[in-house]
Amino acid sequence: MAANRRGGAPAGAGGGGGGEPLNFETTEGVKVHTTFETMGLREELMRGIYAYGFEKPSAIQQRAIVPIISGRDVIAQAQSGTGKTSLIALTLCQLLDTSLREIQSLILSPTRELAGQTEKIILALGDFMNVQAHACVGGKSLGEDIRKLEHGVHIVSGTPGRVFDMIKRRSLRTRHIKAMVLDEADEMLSKGFKEQIYDVYRYLPETQVVLVSATLPHEVLEMSQKFMTDPIRVLVKRDELTLEGIKQFFVAVEREEWKFDTLCDLYDTLTITQAVIFCNTKRKVDWLTEKMRQNNFTVSSMHGDMPQKERDAIMAEFRSGRSRVLISTDVWARGLDVQQVSLVINYDLPNSRELYIHRIGRSGRYGRKGVAINFVRNDDIRILRDIEQYYSTQIDEMPMNVAELI
Repeated sequence: MAANRRGGAPAGAGGGGGGEPLNFETTEGVKVHTTFETMGLREELMRGIYAYGFEKPSAIQQRAIVPIISGRDVIAQAQSGTGKTSLIALTLCQLLDTSLREIQSLILSPTRELAGQTEKIILALGDFMNVQAHACVGGKSLGEDIRKLEHGVHIVSGTPGRVFDMIKRRSLRTRHIKAMVLDEADEMLSKGFKEQIYDVYRYLPETQVVLVSATLPHEVLEMSQKFMTDPIRVLVKRDELTLEGIKQFFVAVEREEWKFDTLCDLYDTLTITQAVIFCNTKRKVDWLTEKMRQNNFTVSSMHGDMPQKERDAIMAEFRSGRSRVLISTDVWARGLDVQQVSLVINYDLPNSRELYIHRIGRSGRYGRKGVAINFVRNDDIRILRDIEQYYSTQIDEMPMNVAELI
């Protein structure tokens, strides 16, 4: 099977349901390492891990680090906030030959912010190894990218469009790449990015492939067979995906217009910590931000149509705690880690069940407590019940003392 790794872009997602069953080795056969010490990691990397503040590996790290660093193709699935980004950073640092100033690993992410965050974690964990990493994303200067890549980096974390552009310009040299990681793989292999990923993949030599995500629908797993060689699947079961530390509530609002008043009533509760409010469209984000400001509430907002500089500035402000309430589209739902967020509000219920877990996973990162509040119109009740059933979880009516739970 491995011989056929380089055969052009596969057509479509293939395997229309009636194909062969998916045969992955699943977690049962995977050894669990409860400490970093037993994983055979380099000493300088261990120093980086401890300096970063990690004491022991999370469940997904205990199972997935060793198979990845031993060179296997791996599909790693675990809930939000369990250290998937640091799993990627750590394993890629371990796999590096730092004496070679060439790109050896490539991480592709669906959003610029996530690509940038991954770059930061790689630089932090690889600090004592002098790892050179660069985030290659749209919206930033091409010249800067070209200069950085010419200078020589070990790991590139980027978005597919810009990475492919750099490969075509021959600024991103692929001949030494040994590993490719797709972060938030379900989104990366969905319609928007699929072709771009195949474009990039065609330029790579024989490469180890790692997929990482909180949600991996069947069709994504089926497609992954096209470019993975007997992958080990490290899986956290779906009914364990409901983020134990996060309390989930709903507020019944009969009509759309009532949501705004409900949000204003909750504003003081929001600013106790930091809160993210999700809307389904960019227009709605702009509208709600404007309306909140007219009513003298301080909020910031972010969506994919904003210039990259502005998105960076808003993120920096929110991370530092200077802004407390962020209104956003789903560009923020995936993988962004701001420690202090302990409240998420779904002003609109998300368009897919998968997005629900990504959104509410913004709160309660890494086992901390969090609260998620869903605004539910009469015609949304069905969607909410469907989410409950899908994740075998319970979403109760919001209590009066919600502020005490945060």
